[in-house]
This record gives sequence, C-alpha cells and structure tokens, in this order.
Amino acid sequence: MSQPTSHYFQGKRALVTGGTSGIGRAIAEALAMEGCQVIAAGLAATTAFTQQGTTEKNITLIELDVTQPDSVHEVVHDQDRLDILVNGAGTIIRDRMEHIPEFFEQVLDVNLNGTMRLCSACQPKLIAAKGCVLNIASLYSHFGAGHAPGYSASKGGIVQLTKSLAVDWAKNGVRVNAVLPGWIETPFTEVVRRDSNRNMAVLNRTPLGRWGQPEEVAQAALFLCSDRASFITGTILNVDGGYSVM
Repeated sequence: MSQPTSHYFQGKRALVTGGTSGIGRAIAEALAMEGCQVIAAGLAATTAFTQQGTTEKNITLIELDVTQPDSVHEVVHDQDRLDILVNGAGTIIRDRMEHIPEFFEQVLDVNLNGTMRLCSACQPKLIAAKGCVLNIASLYSHFGAGHAPGYSASKGGIVQLTKSLAVDWAKNGVRVNAVLPGWIETPFTEVVRRDSNRNMAVLNRTPLGRWGQPEEVAQAALFLCSDRASFITGTILNVDGGYSVM
C-alpha cells in the first residue's frame, strides 16, 4: 500500500458506491491511499475489482444494488461509523430507450433515487461524525441529451439534490458537494472514444485538448472530502478540461 501523503483521512471511513470501476474506483483507491478505510460497493463488486487488480489494502468490497432499500440499509447499518459518503453509482444509461417511460424510470431509480436512498440512510452516521457527502454529477447536468433524457434529467437532479441537502444538513455540520466530470477515459465512455468523429468532437471542444483520467477526478474528490474544504458546501465542481465553458 502507498504511504499516505496527508493526515486528513487517517482513522476515517468512507462508503463509495459505484466504487468498483471507473471514476468511483479511482476515488475509492485515492481515499485508501490516504489512509481512509473504504467500503467500495457495487454490482458484482468482487469480480469487477479483482479483474482490474489493486494494491490498496484499506478497501473492503461489498455487493450493493442501490435500487433495493433493504440492501442499502443493511450495508449502512453494518458500519460502526461513517465519515464520508461518495455516491458514484449513477452511470446507467439506456440511450434512445429512455424516451420510453419504463426505461426513463429505471435510469432515474438508479442515478437519482439511488443517491437519495444512500444519503437518507447514511445521514445519522454522517451527523455523528460531522462528515460529508460527495455526489457524482455529469456534463449532462447542464446540457440536454436528446438521446438520453433520463440520464440528463437524473444528473440535473443530482445537482439540485446536492444543493438542497447542503442547505438542510449544514445545521448538523454535514457538508454536501458534487463533482461534475467531463469526458473521462472510463469503460463508460469507451464507445465514444472508439468513434473517430465523436472522439474528435470531444477533443475539439475541450480547451485542454485531451480526455481526462479518473485519477484527476479523484484528486478533486479528495479535496472536497477533506478538512481543506471545511467551509465548502453546496458546490458543484467541474472537472472537465474546460469543456463546459466553450
């Protein structure tokens, strides 16, 4: 295991949903590297994580379906303390199928309702620890997605949920923020990167001229989850290489 570079996460515990792949995994590993005890939760968690390998010893893998309230409450109940909640289980997209109400509802149930289920279940322990929540939003929180109205609506909802909980939970000393990743190299975006036209469109609009890495989002997450951000709540932090300002 790597040696921690700061003291901000020593003795703390984090629950990271969607923590077995992509951005969620990068955040889980970054927290673990800083000495945080991390519960990385996801579907087929053990298989997904071990296939990619990790050197971090501070990570415990658990299976979790965020659409199942009983499972959510069981996972949270099993934690004797909780300082950090990262809601990263929200990358379900059904593309053109989301114009059908049934699929629209499925996407919202994972991406938006799942986030609220975790926030609600974790609130008492976060209050006890004076902890924090980090939600993972998306570029489509701001932009319309004609091909994926459910995904866009769910991610827009994440932004407003973040702001609303930040206002309400501040009185209990709990901070709630969100990161808004741009085009990041993950399995989720592989189909776009393989399409030369779509890939070029992304690069041409991104001022930094490249795709982002999951670890770059994780570094922003570390800041917002640490005491360095002790006076920051309700913030939506773009990590997009400048894409959203074009």
